[in-house]
Amino acid sequence: MRRHPVSSSALAAVGYDAARRILEVEFLHHGIYRYLGVESAIYRALLAAESKGGYFQARIRDRYPHERLA
Repeated sequence: MRRHPVSSSALAAVGYDAARRILEVEFLHHGIYRYLGVESAIYRALLAAESKGGYFQARIRDRYPHERLA
């Protein structure tokens, strides 16, 4: 999946696969995680958020099953 750089103090890049509803988040210091079952509206809102790290904490973290990618 291709990830796109974002302006954030916590996140480096994000990618989304709409067909599989998978969000990938590359953190600046904590690796890359894949979140499952994420709606496209959540992805779009993350990209539009003024604070991407804050939006991630409030709306994604601990709300979706996830796995760390090697």
